Order: sequence, then C-alpha cells, then structure tokens
Amino acid sequence: MAEAFANDAVSGLAEALTAIVGDAHVLADEASRALYSQDVYAKGALVDLVVRPASEAECAASLRAAAEAGFAVYPRGGGMSYTRAFLAGRPGGVCLDTARMDRVLEVNAADMHVRAEAGCTWAQLHAALKGTGLRTPFWGPLSGLSSTLGGGVSQNNAFFGAGIHGPTADSLLSVSVALPDGSILKTGTAGGGANAAPFFRHYGPDLTGLFAGDAGALGVKTEIVFRLIPAPAHERCGSFAFQDRDAMAEAMADLARLNAACEVFGFDPGLTAVRLQRASLMSDAKTLAKVMGGQANLLKGVAEGAKMALAGRSFLGQADYNLHFVTEGASAAGVAEAYSACAKACERHGGKSVEPTIPKVIRTNPFTPLNNMIGPQAERWVPVHGVVPHSKGPQCWAEIDAYFDTLRARFEAEGVITGFLTTTLGATGYLIEPVFLWPEALFALHEASVERDYLKTLKPKPANPAASALVAEAREGVIDIFTHYGAAHFQIGRAYPYAQTRAPQTLALVRAIKAALDPDGVVNPGALGLGEA
Repeated sequence: MAEAFANDAVSGLAEALTAIVGDAHVLADEASRALYSQDVYAKGALVDLVVRPASEAECAASLRAAAEAGFAVYPRGGGMSYTRAFLAGRPGGVCLDTARMDRVLEVNAADMHVRAEAGCTWAQLHAALKGTGLRTPFWGPLSGLSSTLGGGVSQNNAFFGAGIHGPTADSLLSVSVALPDGSILKTGTAGGGANAAPFFRHYGPDLTGLFAGDAGALGVKTEIVFRLIPAPAHERCGSFAFQDRDAMAEAMADLARLNAACEVFGFDPGLTAVRLQRASLMSDAKTLAKVMGGQANLLKGVAEGAKMALAGRSFLGQADYNLHFVTEGASAAGVAEAYSACAKACERHGGKSVEPTIPKVIRTNPFTPLNNMIGPQAERWVPVHGVVPHSKGPQCWAEIDAYFDTLRARFEAEGVITGFLTTTLGATGYLIEPVFLWPEALFALHEASVERDYLKTLKPKPANPAASALVAEAREGVIDIFTHYGAAHFQIGRAYPYAQTRAPQTLALVRAIKAALDPDGVVNPGALGLGEA
C-alpha cells in the first residue's frame, strides 16, 4: 500500500487498518476508491480508503478505528444498489467492504436455522444448503450471485419464495451488528447470556426488525441467522399471456391474495422484448440441459426439454403482457391443487396458458451471471420500484404508464426504453418496478461485474448526459407517484423519501435509535435521509 495520502489523518487510519486486516486489504489507489464509490446507477463522492475485513472481529475493529479517527464508514455488500445505498455524499470516509466475510458458519438441522457471515452471497448459501433437504423460506433475489445476505437484510429483497414467505426480513431470526465503539450487538434470543442461541426472533421488543431495511444506517452487519424449512419436494410452473395491462394487473393481485404461489411475477411487452433480445432462452444448450437434468427422471427431463425447445422464443406474442408463477410443496397433489387455483385466477381475467419457459429457466438457473445489469446493446439499466396494497396496484401501474406516455416523444428522441416488472410479496404486497434502458457510457462497476466474454461482444456507448438527465427526471416523477400512493420501498438508500414522509413521532423514534447506536453519525450518514446527504 505504497500510495500517497491526502493528509496525515488518512495515512494514520490506513496504518491502523493495515494492522487489523493486513496490507493487501486496505485499498488506497484511486482506481479502487473510484470503483467502490459507485453503484449500478450513480457515482458518489470519492472515499479515502477501502477496507476489506475477513471476520466479525476485524470488521468491528476496523469500524472502531475509523470512528475514533473521525471518519464516516459506508458498509458495502455486493455493490448492486441503484439507490446510492452505500455511496458517500461528501468526499472522504471509508468504504467497509464485507465481501471477504463470506462463510456459512452453521447449518443447524436440529433447531432449523442457518448462520452465515454478512458477506456470504445468496448463491453461496444456496450451494451450502444443497443436499441437506433444507432451505430458507425466502431464498434470494435474482442478483444472488453477487448480492449478499447482509445487503439483503439491510435493503430487503424480493423474488425467490417471496410470493408466500415475504421478503428477506420475514425469514430473519437474528443479526449480529458491529457498532462504532467496536462492540457487537446481537438480536433475538441470541442477545441473551452465555447459553443464548439464535433460535427465535421474538423475545421482548423485536430488535431484529430494527436492522431489517435500515439501509445500513444503524450499524455494520456481521452475521445473519435465517430460519430453515424443509425444501419442497415438488413444484409446478405456470405462464399466462394477457392482451392488456389491466387484466394482468388484476390477475396478479388475485394470485397474491390466494397465497398459493411461491413466486408471482410479470412483464409488460416492453420488458419482455428486452429480455428476449438479450438471448434466446432456447439457444443455450447448457440452459436446456440444466432444465432437463433438474427433472425427477430421464423421461420427464426429455419431455420438458422437448416442450421448451419447440416453444423457443415464440411462446409469447410481442404485444402480450405475461404473468408467471411457481407453486411448490411437499406433495404432488398439493402442488397441483395450488396450480389449479392460480390458473383459474388467471383465466378469470382472460389469461391464456402458454408454455412456462421463463419460470422454468429462472427456477433452474436462479443465480445467473450479472449480464442483465446492462442492456442487450450495452445500454445502461436502472429500475425504480414501489410496494403498494393490492387494491392500489393496478391503478398505480396505470398512472405510471400514463406518466410515461407524456414523456414518450422525449424518450424516443433520447433512445430511452422503458418496461415494467411486477411481483408479489406474501399476501399483502404488490411490487411495481419500472425499468429504464438508455444509451450511456458504462461505469467501472459494470465492467467489473458483467462477464468479460459477454462484454467483449458489445460496442460501448459514449457519454450521453442528456439521456441520463431524462432518466433521472423520469425516476423522480415515478417516485412522486409512488409517494402519492403511500408506497413502501426496499433498498431505500438515498433515493426514496423515507425521512421526509414519516410522521413526526415515527421519525423522532428513528432518529433516537440512530443516536443511541451511532451517536456521532459515523455509519452510512445520509442513508434513510438521516445525517449528511
């Protein structure tokens, strides 16, 4: 680490951190600092240092050293934020990268919980549980190859298992959190004495819940404990095509109310076209082989492969809205019954059954390389989302669509493409996620995250500030609509108006908790709208 430092304070902290984690894991070169000062969508102010602890003890000691030196600390998981979740609002500070804290520490089949370090990815956890007959109820986002458990708890996640079991927080039992004084706080039953174990979340006030969705503002997560369930032995996928948005929107709400499908998700024609343009689902022989190999027997595998190969990319009409779901359970009969109920809900709204290629492929390859974080022609990509009640979902989606219509001519002039992903969270949450793609130069983070061979096939775009300004304007407009509908948000970071929209009593309590845990405002200042922006 023979770098020139901006001042003696940075040099002194670098020396202290090096003594904790080793010279190779304190990064001071400008390229590393720049990489860790950006997320999928934005660039933050440049941090002074990046520290990469390998254990809870190193993490706590690093946080304490930075706090004692007067430096802000920005905790980072997989780096997949698009809301400036871990980005500095002013120059300086330390990015605390948890990627080396990636061990699965305990799979406790007797007490049905799993404990892992915060930097463990969802894909790593999934691999560790394979063959045990066990699974976490919620088991990861689509970005699970890179997204971490600590990030998932801090920001909350949607997708695998969320249709029945809700988001990340609903599977959580306990967290261990490093505080600026170097101490470790444990929640749930783990927060007891010498014989404490993390087997139950609810003993007194739900302290675990304080750190779920906190955007990393209340401390640095070091260990995560999730409950386990028996891995479902049977599953069945369904896909239905709809001629219009409102019919699909209402069908999705009905499916969610049934609470019968572990995943429910849909695409509008715009996002469907982008997904199918990226690559033919059927042209990849390895994908097809995985789907076939995932079946219970050879004959069924061949049959599934044949159906998918025949469907190709033509199973959805280009003008269709398409809704997909997966039912799972301990018995084939139960899965079939759940499937039937979901199918009838789709049919009541005019849905037409089509080959369920998309949910089959996603289920077979849950955590794919992160190539989808850019567009099929190397465009930049960013979503924005809100979670609303089912009764408001179709209307909220329609209002956002109407808002996009007012921008359509400008979108076309700047080459901005939009689409919608919708999904459900338990029986009560309706998530709407507008997506933007636009011609713009990629960040170093994109180039570091996307597969190198895939990146070589694309022609980089030049800087395009006009298109980026339009996307920023449109995102803010969407957030305003979500705010009008009283929406909740995951990955609050610095993008969604959390503090601005809380009732005075609620905000006062959040501020008091922040002050009690982090009196000097060291940890992720600006997240949740607290402290420095």
